[in-house]
Amino acid sequence: MTPYEVYAIKYATRPATRSSNFIGGDPHDGPMPMDYFVWLVRNAERCFVVDTGFSEAVARQRKRTFLRTPREGLALLGVDAATVKDVIITHMHYDHVGTFFDFPAAQFHLQDTEMSYATGRYMRHGRFNHGYEVDDVVGMVKLVFKNRVSFHLGSAELAPGISLHHIGGHTAGLQCVRVATERGWLVLASDCSHYYEHMEKGRVFPTAFHIGDMVEGYDKLRALAASPQHIIPGHDPLVMERYPAPTKDLQGIVVRLDVAPR
Repeated sequence: MTPYEVYAIKYATRPATRSSNFIGGDPHDGPMPMDYFVWLVRNAERCFVVDTGFSEAVARQRKRTFLRTPREGLALLGVDAATVKDVIITHMHYDHVGTFFDFPAAQFHLQDTEMSYATGRYMRHGRFNHGYEVDDVVGMVKLVFKNRVSFHLGSAELAPGISLHHIGGHTAGLQCVRVATERGWLVLASDCSHYYEHMEKGRVFPTAFHIGDMVEGYDKLRALAASPQHIIPGHDPLVMERYPAPTKDLQGIVVRLDVAPR
């Protein structure tokens, strides 16, 4: 098996404060902005995209600073979204599944539990449904009827060196992605840990379905990764600071995660 290259592509951002990023707030409130990423995992044999971000229209609706479409970000790395064969959806929140329509050739990989959650009884409640866009959920349901969604229950190996692992907590069906790289097993945590600080201090992001699963999930991430430094949080701007851009012209847009952090 050839180890994978792994990239984080930044497509949007927004200002935020520490008090808005932790259950219970924070006694030292101050700026704590949030970045939005999609991820590319590839080697000579295979290419996987992890999550598909949101559209410019949704960015306007939710008051996010939109930088580029995920499709445009992937193109900077020589990847044509229209030809991608496999897309992993960590969960179906608006910022992780929103431009699925830009991947017309893809098979989407999703946990059974996430589809059940996003279309089930809990979506009656604003506390849980605010992170979803109805059009995204309906769009994914339509893809089920076209046999373009592969469902997984728990852990699953998609190919040698890349596997999915159900974590839950933030949403009922949230999954992370484990990848074999030259520097060891890397884990794309997505929203299993929004920021490094959540996992490092055992704290929790306010959007939560099951707080216990969120906290227990940090131990699962650590067990899957070669070290805590091999776990990549889903929204932390520090990712862009700790890892190098693959080329100078991609500074501030893309970083490579399968190399040692700075």
